[in-house]
Amino acid sequence: MNPRPTVAFSPYAVYSREEWACLRADTPMTLSEADLENLSGLTERVSTEEVVDVYLPLSRLLNLYVEASQGLHGDTESFLRKGNHKMPFILGLAGSVAAGKSTTARVLQALLARWPSHPRVELVPTDGFLFPNAVLEDRGLMTRKGFPESYNLTRLLNFLHDVKSGKRRVEAPVYSHLIYDVLSDQKLTIEQPDIVIVEGLNVLQPAKLPKDGEAIPFVSDFFDFSIYIDAAETLVESWYVERFLRLRQTAFRDPASYFHRYATLSEDEARATGLEIWRTINLVNLKDNILPTRQRADLILRKGEDHAVESVALRKL
Repeated sequence: MNPRPTVAFSPYAVYSREEWACLRADTPMTLSEADLENLSGLTERVSTEEVVDVYLPLSRLLNLYVEASQGLHGDTESFLRKGNHKMPFILGLAGSVAAGKSTTARVLQALLARWPSHPRVELVPTDGFLFPNAVLEDRGLMTRKGFPESYNLTRLLNFLHDVKSGKRRVEAPVYSHLIYDVLSDQKLTIEQPDIVIVEGLNVLQPAKLPKDGEAIPFVSDFFDFSIYIDAAETLVESWYVERFLRLRQTAFRDPASYFHRYATLSEDEARATGLEIWRTINLVNLKDNILPTRQRADLILRKGEDHAVESVALRKL
């Protein structure tokens, strides 16, 4: 086996939190304390400081990308003498279980929707594109839920194609974390948005290239910009176990919960169970499938203690 080549060049410019915060310029803070409370996750409190230092500069940058994309699309449509239909800007958001993807997605959705040139921002978690439990059980994949093979990739690619082609009304499946399954009787309807945030574990995963040279799209081929939420494995492990313990006291107590059986565990038993699930399933997925896609992102948010972003790596133009 040939050794990995050593390359001095990095495709990223790395900014400390302080350097990144300076790039906010005069971007206004448009979220109230009540907004931040609603946007916070189960174990991740979104602070005003975090929004001001990290997410307002990011919102400003993304606004530049969106407006440039809108302008280029309009000019191209004019050049090709086609009708000027809307083509949404698609933002991909990847990272490990418990890294805080959903919270970041909600914050970005709220901030981006406050820019006048793109007020319609939709959030689509890829959990809805998991195969239903019945299919996973039939294929022996229930313990690999969240791994690339557990997703209905064809359905996800067709959804992204319809959104990117400017289709007026597109439906996405909905997932329930309570019953741990896709809801067959519910749909998320997307109607001509300006921006669609697609959030999921493996959205930056490349497909296997066909030997015949025929085109097979990756999910990320539809993205105009992509973000990876990064943190040390030990931190993500602690966040996962903390979330498991919190769910044991809340959602797991609901008799309808798929994980209701864990509600009666003692704290020590719950901690051991959460740690076991993390190390045998989620950590394996992180190492084998999610972490290897980090360098495919346009921007990497590196988190430290308490989910605070410590540095930002932005791909060079």
